[in-house]
Amino acid sequence: MITANRSDIGRIRLVNEDQAWVGQQDGTIAIAIVADGMGGHQAGDVASQLAVQTFREALAGRELVIDDGEAAHHVVRAIHQANAVVYDMAAQNEQYHNMGTTVVAAVADKQRAVIAHIGDSRAYKIKNRDITQLTNDHTLVNELAKTGQISAEEAANHPRRNVLTRALGTDKEVEVDVQTLEWAPGETLLLCSDGLSNMVSEQQMVDTVQAGGLNLDAKAEQLVELALRAGGDDNITVVLLYNDADTSKEQEVRIT
Repeated sequence: MITANRSDIGRIRLVNEDQAWVGQQDGTIAIAIVADGMGGHQAGDVASQLAVQTFREALAGRELVIDDGEAAHHVVRAIHQANAVVYDMAAQNEQYHNMGTTVVAAVADKQRAVIAHIGDSRAYKIKNRDITQLTNDHTLVNELAKTGQISAEEAANHPRRNVLTRALGTDKEVEVDVQTLEWAPGETLLLCSDGLSNMVSEQQMVDTVQAGGLNLDAKAEQLVELALRAGGDDNITVVLLYNDADTSKEQEVRIT
């Protein structure tokens, strides 16, 4: 498994409230998470940091087996633990009142991947020239679009398109969307905050990920650069997981 992880503050924001982390367990399973914090006075920054840190700690030392559903169980449990930590911090500190964060996470071996998310940070799978959005945005506008109240074009340009219907840390209990899917050598998983997905088209994502002559780090850098060129209105974070059949090319970062 080859991985890349890039984040940028963007051109407008004063603080990067995005957090991301990628690691590998025993050289065979990749683990990744992206969190996009929200809340005033840098509370979003605190929320996303706490979420990623708690998620990492919850999975550290766990033996993750994807094909029997165990990994999905542990991922959801780790996100629920992160929700409790962020919620408790907000309840105990007035300056963090109502802080929260989105989260999208992946645990993948060479054959299958578990994807879990809350909010509007996304996961995509790229295969050849095809791209599939794996996550469903938990936003007011997406709910309106799904029920036919507004069109897809209206949703893309709606002034309230960033209003979340579900977030980590804002409520004592939260529902996590989780799925397990098959993926194969040569395919790529892309996790990102909306600072990327709102500014970079799916076609641009495919073109960049499938571009020849660039390693995975350079492709992640290029995706961030595309979002910056489009305006960089928000923090931008992207994680790439490439299913490479050649294990000699793996770049491993172990959980600590």
